[in-house]
Amino acid sequence: MSGGAGRRRRLVLHVDLNNTVVAADAVLGQGPRAALNAFLSTVSWGRAGAAGEWQWASDRPSLSPPCPGALSYDSRHGRDPAFTEAGPGRCFADLHARHLQLLEWPGQPDDVLSVEGEPGKRYHLILPSFFRLLDALHREGRAFAVVFRSFGTDLPRALRAVACALAGQHPRFPALRDVALPVDPTPGQIRCSKREVVLTRGAERLATREDGRKLYDYFSSFEGIGGFQDHFDWWAKNNFSSRGGKPLWIDPHDPSVHHIFIDDNIRLDDADTIVHPQVFSEPGSGSPRSAPTSELYDVCLVQTDLLEAIADEDYFLRCVRRCEENYERYLACAGKDAPSQRWDGQ
Repeated sequence: MSGGAGRRRRLVLHVDLNNTVVAADAVLGQGPRAALNAFLSTVSWGRAGAAGEWQWASDRPSLSPPCPGALSYDSRHGRDPAFTEAGPGRCFADLHARHLQLLEWPGQPDDVLSVEGEPGKRYHLILPSFFRLLDALHREGRAFAVVFRSFGTDLPRALRAVACALAGQHPRFPALRDVALPVDPTPGQIRCSKREVVLTRGAERLATREDGRKLYDYFSSFEGIGGFQDHFDWWAKNNFSSRGGKPLWIDPHDPSVHHIFIDDNIRLDDADTIVHPQVFSEPGSGSPRSAPTSELYDVCLVQTDLLEAIADEDYFLRCVRRCEENYERYLACAGKDAPSQRWDGQ
């Protein structure tokens, strides 16, 4: 099953927007300052003291709890767009300020590639680390496609910004003009129900009711850069669990392609995560099984660390490389029974 070992599979990167490659949220009306605050409130950990006061368990944000019993601030108080400006979150104000400064747009304002913040400030709309990923994969001669997957309304703007960058207009990444990836500016939709998943984009319409592989084959052959609005209401109806999340199909028997989903809301807790991974366990099967997030974490699923994505331009490139290394190990186990019990991501 791991016959692709040593080869460089085609990459299909499913990429969330808000708090993954865009430090803003148009639906919530949050600019970079508020969006960064809201993210920090999800990765800062503590617990309630005897008198009900909040006590920090660590002075360093992290994607996972630093110790048993620690709770994320937002799990008790909600995502806070003013997290570092008042209350317990003020101890993270310097960290917030440093990362916000890293987001500042250099030089003259650009209405497509930058976004307005507080008076006199403009920020990168798309994180430089995303454009660095595109540039690095191109320089390595990789075959790849990018599919933006968002619940929100930012897809048209994000696609315009990427098209502008690929036209050589980004001051930090002029060499992107050499990346021959077509950008489809028209977002599609993915809608889910108990019976099927339906994808539409322009005149295209595919559904899984007749053949569960249709959407896998569609995304595996996807060309260039495009985007799809996923089904938020279905996720909410399923209590924000994996079962209602953005669908992702994986076929470990396909040696030609590696699907990777990058999203800040991916969690190891399947009752509180945003992607629904589905694995075709048998060659040629049209009926995938739902897989636990733990089976594919850092294999086909990446939980974005927005702070690292802002501070390190190689962040997304490192994530993809880690997934590729782990995918080989995953495939080496996938021919046995119960892969989720054997693969621990270590």
